Amino acid sequence: MSRNPRGRAASGALANGTTLTRDGVAAGACRFTRLDNGVEVVTEAMAGARSVATGAWVRQGAAQDPDGRAGASHLLEHVVFRGTERRSRRQIALALESVGGTLNAYTAREHTGFEARVLDRHLPEAVDVLADLVRHPLLREEDVDHEKEVVCEEIAAVEDTPDDLVFEMHGDGLWGGHPYGRPIMGSRETLAETSRNDLAELHGRAYTGANLVLAAAGAVEHDEFTELVVRGFGDMEPGEEVAAVNPPPRPARGTTAVSRGSAQVHVVLGHPTPGQSHPDRYPLLLLSAALGGGMSSRLFQRIREELALAYAVYSYQSFYRRAGVCGTYLGTRPGSGSAALDAVREVYGDLAREGLAGGELRRTKDQVKGEIVLSLESPAARLHRLAGFALVGEAFVPVDELTRRIDRVSEDDILRLAGEVMDPERQYILCLGPEGAEAAQADHQDWR
Repeated sequence: MSRNPRGRAASGALANGTTLTRDGVAAGACRFTRLDNGVEVVTEAMAGARSVATGAWVRQGAAQDPDGRAGASHLLEHVVFRGTERRSRRQIALALESVGGTLNAYTAREHTGFEARVLDRHLPEAVDVLADLVRHPLLREEDVDHEKEVVCEEIAAVEDTPDDLVFEMHGDGLWGGHPYGRPIMGSRETLAETSRNDLAELHGRAYTGANLVLAAAGAVEHDEFTELVVRGFGDMEPGEEVAAVNPPPRPARGTTAVSRGSAQVHVVLGHPTPGQSHPDRYPLLLLSAALGGGMSSRLFQRIREELALAYAVYSYQSFYRRAGVCGTYLGTRPGSGSAALDAVREVYGDLAREGLAGGELRRTKDQVKGEIVLSLESPAARLHRLAGFALVGEAFVPVDELTRRIDRVSEDDILRLAGEVMDPERQYILCLGPEGAEAAQADHQDWR
């Protein structure tokens, strides 16, 4: 099939891509261009890099799946790799691997991502493959049926992995019938109901210019990358933006026990938070790090080092556009669930009463800032950060500004948030294991 030049960038954009930041790597390293059809192009150059991480993101994820078709976005992400108008599935697999690169994809709550990592000289091939996958999948009936079987195996793998399954079950319980609670892979039942036509309709509606972000980080020059994007995506139809989901209703609270054969009791405690653009995400980041973000964290020291009640215990947080969740995971031996929960409550209660005083708050800030800066030595990490800002339409925050925002978090901010998110009246707890019911028996009132 002949593929003619795709269009042009917005007036002046190629010559004058908007400089978003000076990030300490190179002046004007982060740049942004929007094509006429709505496709957004964002890059970050890294001095000394020889490789490029690049990707295409679509603002369509599991939360926007059609009613009764949970898992459709994830299934579509699978099926595109079965073949395109220009490449067989084997040619797709060889296209970048044959030059030492990688190609992958994933589905999240509110977007789907296709990513590649190559040496800089192979960036044109990478963008061409991404354009082929995103724009020209065959979506044959037999390929849809094939990938349904593959996804069913993926679902079975989660069901056999209790420390993954407990998070899926917790999300379902916390958010109830809201789209944030849907399993990203769907279920065997919803997959069976999803047809080839459903996927074709979803692809035609969501995989359009208005919903697409192309990003690259590493050894990349913005104008050259934008020209590649114009060739690959410039003639896409703009389409309509995929609507964001409505804010969730009041999340569930209380404790749910699920009995299941396993060697451990797996426990997730979660509490709702504001969405990803809320300024409280910075104190929440610090609070989570102090709570369970490493060997020096309060939970690790208390639950594992002092009481030997768990091998794995950590805090987590997930932010979506309309809401978020943060909390704690632990796995403990049967018969110790109640003791482990009691110990978690003690740690929560201490933080809710005391917050993080001077020395501990300073150490936590240094920890979080150091982790951020170290992670950004990777082109892939910078790529995800670039795409994350673009996907939600949020102004890019340079690293220097990000660390300043972390430094501005006060003891009062931490104390206020600790009192809110660690309030026992806001907790939803799910216990999964051979003695899940035993773990849930502990009274979860009067934590403080």
